[in-house]
Amino acid sequence: MMTQDDYQWLFRKSPSMATSIAEDGAYLDVNDAMLKRLGYEREEMVGRMPEEFMTPESTARVRDELRPALRRTGKLENKPVSFVSKSGDVIDCVSNAIVEYDQEGEFLRTVAMYSEISDQARANFQYRTLYRATPAMLHTVDGDGLVVTVTDHWLQKLGYQRDEVVGRPITDFFSVRDRKLYTDGRLQDLISDGDFNNLERQMLARDGTVLDLVMSAISHRDEDGKVDRMLVASKDVTERRRAERELRRTLNENARLRDELEMERDYLREEVNVAMNFGRIIGTSPALRRMIKRVEAVAETPASVLVQGESGVGKELVAHAIHVHSPRADGPLVKVNCASIPKELFESEFFGHVKGAFTGAHRDRIGRFQLADGGTIFLDEVGEIPLELQGKLLRVLQESEFERVGDDVTRSVDVRVIAATNRNLEQLIVDGKFREDLFYRLSVFPVEVPALRERGDDIVQLAQHFLQQTCMDFGREALTLTRAQTANLRGYNWPGNVRELKNVIERAVILSTGKVLRLDLSLPGLVVDADEVAEVTQRSDEVMTEADMRAFQKNNVVKALRQANGKVSGAGGAAELLGIKPTTLADRIRTYKIKKPARQ
Repeated sequence: MMTQDDYQWLFRKSPSMATSIAEDGAYLDVNDAMLKRLGYEREEMVGRMPEEFMTPESTARVRDELRPALRRTGKLENKPVSFVSKSGDVIDCVSNAIVEYDQEGEFLRTVAMYSEISDQARANFQYRTLYRATPAMLHTVDGDGLVVTVTDHWLQKLGYQRDEVVGRPITDFFSVRDRKLYTDGRLQDLISDGDFNNLERQMLARDGTVLDLVMSAISHRDEDGKVDRMLVASKDVTERRRAERELRRTLNENARLRDELEMERDYLREEVNVAMNFGRIIGTSPALRRMIKRVEAVAETPASVLVQGESGVGKELVAHAIHVHSPRADGPLVKVNCASIPKELFESEFFGHVKGAFTGAHRDRIGRFQLADGGTIFLDEVGEIPLELQGKLLRVLQESEFERVGDDVTRSVDVRVIAATNRNLEQLIVDGKFREDLFYRLSVFPVEVPALRERGDDIVQLAQHFLQQTCMDFGREALTLTRAQTANLRGYNWPGNVRELKNVIERAVILSTGKVLRLDLSLPGLVVDADEVAEVTQRSDEVMTEADMRAFQKNNVVKALRQANGKVSGAGGAAELLGIKPTTLADRIRTYKIKKPARQ
C-alpha cells in the first residue's frame, strides 16, 4: 500500500512540471521539475499564490476564467498559462488540472500539471490573447451551447465579468423572448446545423437593458463531422432599431395628422360651401351688379379684401366668390369666426400649438393659418378681435410668419386674406378699439355688400331660390309664391337681410300643411288681403281650418290698424276700414293680443 511519503516522492520526482494547490489557491507543494524550470527553491514557492509567478495576462486569466471554471467543473484541460522564471524568462505552458476529494467528499488538493508548449501551441495562445482583446462582440460556444470564451468587448456590452460567463449556457444571456425560442434542444439543433448569417436576436445585459443584435457564426467540426465549437460575431443594432421604430412612429403620426388635417380642411371647405348655398350669388339689381364688378376686379389679384355690410347680407358668399375666381381656387378656403374665439385661445386657434404648451394641450394642433396655406383665409367678424391680440395678427399679415404656441420654430405661410365685418372699423379706430395699421393692411380693397332692401326685385329671386331649395331639402312638394306674397316681400324692410329671408322661407315651408305656402305664418305682421285669399282659394281645393281663419282675421286687423295709423274709431279709423263697430274691433285686438302701432 502506497503511503503518503511514497505519494510525495513520486509527485516530486515526476518528469513533468506539477504543483499541488490548497483550497485557498496557495501552493501546497511544487515538484522538482517545476522548481528546476523556474529556478526557485521549494521554500520560495510553497505557501504563495500561483499568480505571483505568472505574467499579468495569465494572472488575470487564472482569476477571471480558470479558477472559476475549475470550481464549477473540477478540472481543466489544455488551458494556456505563462510563468515568469526567477531569471525573468517567460515560459508558456499548457495546464491540466484536477481536484482531488477524500472518500467523504471533502477537498484534499488540486493537482496541476504543466507542459511547456510548442511553437504551434504558443501561436494558439497568442491567438487567444488577440481574440479576447479584439474590439468586436465575439463569443465562442461548445457543441452544447456552453460559453467557452468571450471578448472583452462582449463583456463590456453586457456588463459582466469573465468568471460570471465562462462555462454557462449562452441562453442564460438571451432575452426572455429569445430564451423561449431555444428550449427543448432547439439550441443544439441550431449549433449542429453549422454556420448562419444575420440572425436577429436579443440579449439581456446585466442591468436589464435589452440589446438588439444581428448574429453570424462559423463552426468547427470534429473528426466525426459534429460541431464542437462555434464562433459567433454579434453586431449591436439597438440604436438603429430604436431609431427605426421612432421613425415609424413619427411617420405614422405624420400620416395620422395629415389625414386629420385633410379631413379638417375638407370640413372647413364644406362648412363655407354650405353657408354660401354652394357659391351662388343670385340677383340682377344695379346695386348687386356694382358689387360683382368689384369682386371680379379684385379676385385675380393677391390683394387683401375687406368685405363690409350689415349682418346677414352674405359677406361669406362674397368671400367665397373671390376665392373661387382667384388663382388659389384649388387651395383651401378656411373660415375663422373671430367673434367666437375666447381671448385665451386666440393664438392657438390662429397659429396652432404643440403638445403641453398649456393645460389641455394634449397633442399638437394645426392652426387656421397653416390650414389655409396655399389658399385663402376668411376672417369673419374681424372687428371683434381684442385690441391686445391684433398685433399678433398684424405680424403674420405683414411677414407671413408665425410660431405655434409653445414652439420656437418659425413657420412660413402663403395665404390670401379676406376679412369681413358689419362694424364701422374707422369709428373703432377713433374709439381706440382697432389698430389703424391693421385696418390698412386688411382694407387694401374694400367691397361693400348692399343691404337686401336696396336690391329691389332681387328679393323675389332670392325668395324663389330659397323656396325651391328648401322644398327639395325637406322632401316637400314644390310650392310657389303668390303675387300678393311677392308684393309683401318687396315691402318688408328686412333688417336681417338675406339670412332673415332664408329663415322666413324655411319656416313657411315647415308651417305649410297643404299645397299653399303659408308665408303669413312665418313673417310676423305680414298682411294677407282679399286678393291673396282669392288667389289661394283658386289655387287650392283645401278647406281653410278655423285656425287658418283666425290667423287670416288677425292679419287683416293688423293691416287695417297700419293703414289707419293706429286709429281705431272715427273717420278713417280701422273699424271704419273693416266695416265693424269700434267695440267689436277692440274685442278682436284683445282676443288676438295685437299691439297697436304707434301713430306716425
